Amino acid sequence: MNDLINLLKGAAPALATVVAGPLGGAAVSAIAAKFGVEDSVEAVAKAIAGDPDAAAKLAEIDLKKFELHNANTASARAMQTAALQQDDIFSKRFLMYFAIGWSACAILYIAFITFAPIPTANVRFADTILGFVLGTVVSTILNFFFGSAHGSSDKQETIKEVLHSKMEHDK
Repeated sequence: MNDLINLLKGAAPALATVVAGPLGGAAVSAIAAKFGVEDSVEAVAKAIAGDPDAAAKLAEIDLKKFELHNANTASARAMQTAALQQDDIFSKRFLMYFAIGWSACAILYIAFITFAPIPTANVRFADTILGFVLGTVVSTILNFFFGSAHGSSDKQETIKEVLHSKMEHDK
């Protein structure tokens, strides 16, 4: 697995992160399908190492991931724009109430986990929930209201340029 992650770090860092995370099996399957090899870590690592066009193929997978993410964010923001045009106050403010509620839960949990004693048997569960709260709840709320990191958009543009130049070169 480490060999595959090291190969991916140079060509598709976002895919390397996905492969190393809880969705690693699905990511390996997607890469295997793209390279036309068996759905196993060893086969995928061997295919990437032996394919001179591996970077372009991995960039296509990486680009699709970012396109799906951007489409999802755009539709959520469009929904909020439509909600703001309604006369119903609750509908207008629902997203704010929702974000405030989850933010309050996250703050309370982080405060509790930081200052309250946790039984030794529950430390792993507390850490897992903390990772979920920080990695999903907090980051999603911040991403929705303030947008994603500028580096992500720069990376997407770089991927598009690489794919475009690769396609022009193949013609």
